[in-house]
Amino acid sequence: MAERPEDLNLPNAVITRIIKEALPDGVNVSKEARRAISQAASVFVLYATSCANNFAMKAKRKTLNAADVLAAMEEMEFDRFLQPLREALEAYKKGQKGKKEASEQKRRDKKKSDAEENDKSREEENEEEEEEQDGENEAEEEEVEN
Repeated sequence: MAERPEDLNLPNAVITRIIKEALPDGVNVSKEARRAISQAASVFVLYATSCANNFAMKAKRKTLNAADVLAAMEEMEFDRFLQPLREALEAYKKGQKGKKEASEQKRRDKKKSDAEENDKSREEENEEEEEEQDGENEAEEEEVEN
């Protein structure tokens, strides 16, 4: 847990960015108002986390999941946020799946290029061995002729 109440507050830069994105251009927000919004947001996050934790505990789990958070939002009577949250969660999952697939493809491509490089190295080694053997055979033939 946090040692001081201030440790529970969200970073000021994050709060400021969220406020700026939510308001039209030209609207100013006082430092006191930003602080109040920050504290309210922190209280909301803590309350939502506590409610979600209750759902996880009822299911005898120690890990909160998205379903717990959605159930908590419903219990807190934030029903109008459920659909946007579900959509954001789907978008997040698709993004993660895309990243995972890209990572796997990159790994497969690297294995393929490594295998091709190894094959090329083996071919070069075989060619060098063949050249050495040809050179030795020619030297033996010259000795036999002499």
